[in-house]
Amino acid sequence: MNFDPLYIFELLPRIIRYIPITLLMAVLAMILAIAVGLMIALARNSKNRLLSAGAAVYISFFRAIPMLVQLFLIYYGLPQLFPVFTKMDAVTAAIIGFGFKQAAFLAEIFRAAFHSVDKGQMEASLTVGMTKVQAYRRIILPQAARNALPGTGNIFISLIKETSLAFTLGVVEIFAEAKMQAAESFRFFEAYLAVALIYWLLIIVYSYLQQKLENVLDRPYRS
Repeated sequence: MNFDPLYIFELLPRIIRYIPITLLMAVLAMILAIAVGLMIALARNSKNRLLSAGAAVYISFFRAIPMLVQLFLIYYGLPQLFPVFTKMDAVTAAIIGFGFKQAAFLAEIFRAAFHSVDKGQMEASLTVGMTKVQAYRRIILPQAARNALPGTGNIFISLIKETSLAFTLGVVEIFAEAKMQAAESFRFFEAYLAVALIYWLLIIVYSYLQQKLENVLDRPYRS
């Protein structure tokens, strides 16, 4: 058995320095996914059949296409159709791809969260003189956000892991660095175990922070 645990500790500092680019892609993609997902969810719930149908098509398409195929379509395909995208770098393409993909899943999470809020609260808000926009902003959205947080957190965890696919576009992040170190040393198990441990640590930290946020949001609802 040719396993060298000390090599893992040797690799960790080299891989850890790429954590910022991994988190940058995940956070920016999540911001994009939340913005697009919220719009798609509202459109899906709209009484306008055209908007609702368009939102349904968006959700169906982006949920069906593999992430890798989507990244290639954006980075390699779009410049052929629209020359303006030839200047788009790989990190931007990855963020767009991750964001639009996860927006389709978030839209369904947000839609379910909206439905979880009693309809009578909207009626009560309108009765006291609020507009629909005010009712959504002050009453509906805060409650829906609390209900959507666990599912939204799972999407962010998926995003952190999916950033490993950015290496196919030439982005050097933690997985790409581990892959290059493995190819150089031929210690593939140690290199991939090192990157697995880093991903694990990132998810543990995020899960802890999410739990803290859920506890804060739950305080007004505790008896």
